[in-house]
Amino acid sequence: DTIRHMPILQRELVAQGVTFTNAFVTTPLCCPSRASLLRGQYAHNTGVLTNGGGDRGAGEGRWPGGAEAFRDQSTLATWLRAAGYRTGLFGKYLNGYMQLTQRVPPGWDEWHVFAGGYFNYSLNENGTLRRYGRAAEEYGTDVVARKAVQFIEQGGSAPLLVYYAPFAPHAPATTHPQDAAAFGDVAPWRPASYNEQDVSDKPEWVRRLPPLGPQQQAGGDEFRKSQLRALQAVDRAIGMIIDALRRTGRLENSIILFTADNGLSWGEHRWLGRKSCPYEECVRVPFIVRGPGIPAGHTDPRFVQNIDIAPTFAELAGVRPDGSVDGRSLLALLRGGEVAWRADILTEYWGQPQLTWAAIRTDRWKYVEYENGDRELYDLNADPHEMTNVVTSAQHAPVVAELRQRLEALRRAGR
Repeated sequence: DTIRHMPILQRELVAQGVTFTNAFVTTPLCCPSRASLLRGQYAHNTGVLTNGGGDRGAGEGRWPGGAEAFRDQSTLATWLRAAGYRTGLFGKYLNGYMQLTQRVPPGWDEWHVFAGGYFNYSLNENGTLRRYGRAAEEYGTDVVARKAVQFIEQGGSAPLLVYYAPFAPHAPATTHPQDAAAFGDVAPWRPASYNEQDVSDKPEWVRRLPPLGPQQQAGGDEFRKSQLRALQAVDRAIGMIIDALRRTGRLENSIILFTADNGLSWGEHRWLGRKSCPYEECVRVPFIVRGPGIPAGHTDPRFVQNIDIAPTFAELAGVRPDGSVDGRSLLALLRGGEVAWRADILTEYWGQPQLTWAAIRTDRWKYVEYENGDRELYDLNADPHEMTNVVTSAQHAPVVAELRQRLEALRRAGR
């Protein structure tokens, strides 16, 4: 719901590549999602279930998480580096990394990583910390973009893996000075599920949420504007990176993938400015791919997830992932092939008992089971905003039984 406000992305990626309209993360939280991206595995197989350390939310302390739980000896970076690629990461790595160590993980030739920054942050530059301040040219999104551009320009003849991971538009969504006046007149976000009034059929964690009052709604509207403003620097960074690929003669031989590590609720079901939920707002992400052999301006409705990224790039590089991978390479889909593909997906989250859940989603149904025994079922064809939980309806009992069995099979995958 934000990429429509990114004109460079629209011109250089959407119009030039394939947009997957049913793209999801497997766990809607920063660190587990990024670990899954790097290893191609569900969080229950990476072992990174939460953000860990000082970033733990209430109830997350029961579960392992953060950089300390991540096994970094085998990742997309180590696979491609072993195949002769030069590799670079620019931006955010894993939650807790900066508090844990200044060590550069295996597989990375260039390492420019922060804990998350707009202004007044430290950047780990190949193992050495450098402090940045509040000058406009020190805006974090721009700094790591310039580092990525420099890496491309100085890459020589070697193939490159460039992982650009800005902190934006994460809270506090600090705006670059040149974007301060943007989106002042953008309409408030008010889908049908916004500030849902009747939550009597919802699980315990939703029933505990009070309705959003006028002050919360106004604050949420301003936060959304700040996020859209913060994304303008990300949009310009996309242009900078693509221009660098073009100048160095690499663009026509490069695969570019744009996605996010989780979604975010802007007040749907009373859940404001937060992730972690099983609803579409939390688990859906943009997923756009451009490159040689990929049709321009196309959309693809098949299910893709962040666990597909590592095996896709591994196949592109002609390497076999080291270890078990839960995702699938997208190359056949990207090149327009008709291939047997998944008909459902698994999403999971670990936190408090009432907000520890696993869900299965098909093209029509979403079924959710919580650790505390709560359950949800939504007919997404009839109810795309997930307003009416029909899990107790007798007529849907066969659907529940079938989805429950399939959910258990997916949760066992790779274990």
